[in-house]
Amino acid sequence: MINIIGVLPDDTIETDVKVTEENLKRYKWYWVDFSEPTADEFQLLDTVFHFHPLAIEDSGIILQRPKLDYYDGYDFYVTHTVKQEGKEIVKEELDFFVGDNYIITFHFEKSKEVEQVWNRITSQTIVEKWDPYYVFYQTLDKLVDAYFPVIYDIEEKLDDIEDNKQNQSMDELMDELFDIRHMLLHIRQTVNPMRDLLYRMLNSQHLTGVKKRREYFSDIYDHLLKVSEMVSSNREITSDIRDNYLSVTSHQANEVMKVLTIITSIFTPLTLISGIYGMNFRYMPELDDRYSYFIVLGMMLFIGLSLFYWFKKKGWFD
Repeated sequence: MINIIGVLPDDTIETDVKVTEENLKRYKWYWVDFSEPTADEFQLLDTVFHFHPLAIEDSGIILQRPKLDYYDGYDFYVTHTVKQEGKEIVKEELDFFVGDNYIITFHFEKSKEVEQVWNRITSQTIVEKWDPYYVFYQTLDKLVDAYFPVIYDIEEKLDDIEDNKQNQSMDELMDELFDIRHMLLHIRQTVNPMRDLLYRMLNSQHLTGVKKRREYFSDIYDHLLKVSEMVSSNREITSDIRDNYLSVTSHQANEVMKVLTIITSIFTPLTLISGIYGMNFRYMPELDDRYSYFIVLGMMLFIGLSLFYWFKKKGWFD
């Protein structure tokens, strides 16, 4: 589906616009949004707008790395949106063709960020302060702001794991923790390239539209820096939680092994004695004595208590 806004020289807008070269020339500037385009609509990038074949090819490839390409008369941007669906982070691509008197947004899935900016501009009768790069800024700002709710939701999940109010087992908590680490990895793979893209835009000498609104795009860059730091800090938190749980598990295993070692150490000599007197030899002098059974039991009790006292003195029961 193609939606078009045409801005006339008196800064009023028209939405009932035909996609033809001659018709678009009468506007001061215009915004064309390709939302879930068909194959025929996709061809308009070439037949009507005459974009470079490489830019058209890039827009048709799903989930490229965020980037900026310079072309004659316009710039091509690849950006990523992020949303959470269950335990998965879903990334979607949003492309921009930005020229002096037009902006083209292209996306294979519906974009709520584009819809928000579209509804905002169409709700006005006069759009004097708007131009293609202001539309670009507004959309990009909404796109980056959408990263924060995803991060905040992950932080709440980390707090729940730390508190463990539901008394979940260690295995369940570790599964949730690794799911969160996986989500953070996907977010980082989007945020860091987006941060690099904004840095390149701010330091480019070719983007006059960005230079005119440098403070606005710098604000988006600051937000991306914050998101990047939040992702890094949350990954460090997951590492700390993981290490703590592994330390607790290791400590519990050591405690169990210590108890088993003590029991084994006490019963090993007793087993040796019972094994010796359990042999079926015919001539064993001790067996003829009337009190041999009680003497051996007493000796075994003495050895067991002596070992128990010795282990306690060494601090094995502390």
